[in-house]
Amino acid sequence: MEHLKLSVMTIEDYPEVSALWNTIRGFAIRSVDDSCEGVRRFLLRNPSTSVVARIGGEVVGAVLCGHDGRRGCFYHVCVREQFRRKGIGKAMVLFCVDALRKESISKISLIAFTSNDAGNAFWKEIGWQQRSDLNTYDFVLNEENKVHFNP
Repeated sequence: MEHLKLSVMTIEDYPEVSALWNTIRGFAIRSVDDSCEGVRRFLLRNPSTSVVARIGGEVVGAVLCGHDGRRGCFYHVCVREQFRRKGIGKAMVLFCVDALRKESISKISLIAFTSNDAGNAFWKEIGWQQRSDLNTYDFVLNEENKVHFNP
């Protein structure tokens, strides 16, 4: 395997990252939030905390990571299926954790679908703790922000 290169995600990475998202089985893509403009807004607010992983110039992984000044959050953590279990996901998580530490963020949250067996196993394997003391609620402000699940 060629050398892994991690770099801060920029909007120029969007076409390759979006293409990656569309290859991930069970992945949920939102029509507004995950559009080029939606990701641009996210990256402008969080310019140094998201990451892309490349091998041989090809994007093989990505994490959207940001914070609100108090708590960090991971979105769309993914690694191309044939590159999984090689340390790429963990390397990206550590990259984002370091970026959040530099911005004085001391806690990170994420949401994983209960049906995402591979993702849930990954988080447990690298030491993250599933919480049972919280309920998660959503309130939809934009009905045009449709969710599409990759088969």
